[in-house]
Amino acid sequence: MADRVNRTPIHAIPDDPEGSAYRFIIVAAKRARQLQGGARSFLPSTSKKPTIAAMEEVRRGLVSYYDAALQTPNPEGEPEA
Repeated sequence: MADRVNRTPIHAIPDDPEGSAYRFIIVAAKRARQLQGGARSFLPSTSKKPTIAAMEEVRRGLVSYYDAALQTPNPEGEPEA
């Protein structure tokens, strides 16, 4: 029973290899703040709540994100050209 992991794909970013729910929440929260600040939604939505619209955008993969932890540093310390 302990081996059973409850992962719901509804709370994951489509291109996230780990399927992290925490990453989904962080990206959706940042997108919600952008929407509250006046950014236009990528989706025509009837929902007036920015959090709901942001979660739907992230769920569909419309929001790009950058995770510095996933990037591997250059072993020689030289900048890439």
